[in-house]
Order: sequence, then structure tokens, then C-alpha cells
Amino acid sequence: MEKSSLLISVIIPMYNASDTIVKALDSVKNQSFNCDFEVFVVNDGSTDDSKSVVEKYILDNKSFNVNLINQSNGGVSKARNTGLRSSNGDFIAFLDSDDQWFPDKLEKQTKLLELNPQIDLLGCAFDGLYLPNTPDGSLLKIDISKLIFKNYFQPSTVIMKRKVFEEIGYFDENQKYAEDINYFICVASKFNCYFCNLIVINYGDGKAGFGDSGLSANLKEMHRGVNKNLKFAYENQLITLKQYILARMWESIKYVRRIVIVRMKK
Repeated sequence: MEKSSLLISVIIPMYNASDTIVKALDSVKNQSFNCDFEVFVVNDGSTDDSKSVVEKYILDNKSFNVNLINQSNGGVSKARNTGLRSSNGDFIAFLDSDDQWFPDKLEKQTKLLELNPQIDLLGCAFDGLYLPNTPDGSLLKIDISKLIFKNYFQPSTVIMKRKVFEEIGYFDENQKYAEDINYFICVASKFNCYFCNLIVINYGDGKAGFGDSGLSANLKEMHRGVNKNLKFAYENQLITLKQYILARMWESIKYVRRIVIVRMKK
């Protein structure tokens, strides 16, 4: 494949991910899409040996542009923002430290972006978010009226044009739960966001989307975070009162359902 002139910035927030970070980095290095990368691993105050694992990886892969940034623990939003401040890419892509991209993830996404220049932000499916009744590879426009009922944008699947970051800015560092949804609501209010029903990542080595580990395991706080996002959207006149009420009701139903599912697993 002829090398693309694109520069893609990859931002990986990392906290105590010594067991998974090498797989995440390898999934970027092994992309079939031939372009220049700048990878920013933001070590968010890890207390395990994540830092030394990445340092060794950098030494062992000198031709692969990986940059390690160390900071005191401030949460995933602060970590992503640190990466964003350092980024120079034409496109920005996110990857969580316990996820892995499929080898053709960027090849498929950049082809979609080339064929559909109206797309500013593109997210794709994973095992926990695949629409079985929708043809594989279908493109769906996701505006706020859809996003308030279902989060279509798992960060590790998202790639966005640089102009999106330049306009929207940074993640809210004061919000620790559902902070990604808050950001994508802001993006969807000003840009064309699309979801492709195509699985492009291995999500957390098969963990569920909620209730297993990490921040998403705290169902009550996630519920509060989603409701905070809905209130933000309403107060900023991004949705109507009717939409706000319906979305709050739907979120309450989903919250009860999550609790039941988690309890049944125990």
C-alpha cells in the first residue's frame, strides 16, 4: 500500500495497565494503514510498573513514534487532554490501555472518511455495541437526539478530524463518569458524527461494557454522570424539554436493568 501523507495522533490514557498496554501499543504498530503515527501514552500516576513497561517498549521499538508523558493522577479526562495538547495530527484517534484495535481498523475508517467527506467524527462497533438488525458496515448519522438515548461512541473506536478538537476543545476534567458522552454531545452539537456498524476493536479482552471493572463498574456514579450530561444538554438548549424528560426516563430504565444483570451474574 502506498504511504498516506496523513499524520494520525493516537492518545492512550494509562493507569495501572502493565498487563495490557503492550497489546494496545502493538495494535497501533500493526495497523495495515500505511501512514505516520504519533502515539501519546499518558501515564496518569500509575502505581504499578506501567511506566517501566512503556519505557522498555519505546527502547525496543525505536522506529515507532511512541511518546510517554507522566503526570500525577487526575483521571482519564485529564490524561486525554494532556495527549490532545501534544497532538499535531490531521486526525485524532483514542485508544484505552486495555483495548486493542483490529489490524485494519484505521484502513477501513480512513477509507470511509475519504468516501464520505462530510463525516467529522466516526465511531464504530465492538462486541458490546453491534446492531444485529442493521447490515454490517452501515453508516448511521448520530445527532444529539440519538446520542441522548444511546452512546454510539466508545472512545477506542473513535477517529475525528483535527478541526473538531480545535473547535470543541478539551474533555471536562471535573467529570469522572460518562465524561466521554459529555464530550461527544458537545461534538454532535456542531459537527457531523457517524457510527459505522462494523466491529473494529477488541474491547477490554472481552469484559462487559459495564459492571466488570474500572469506572464503569460503579453503576450508580455512571447513572449520575449520564443524567448530568442530559441536564447539560437541556440547559444549553441542545435538546428540548420533552427530549430531556424522555431521555431521563429511558436512562432510569437502563439503570435498573444494569443492576439486575449485574446481580444475576453474582
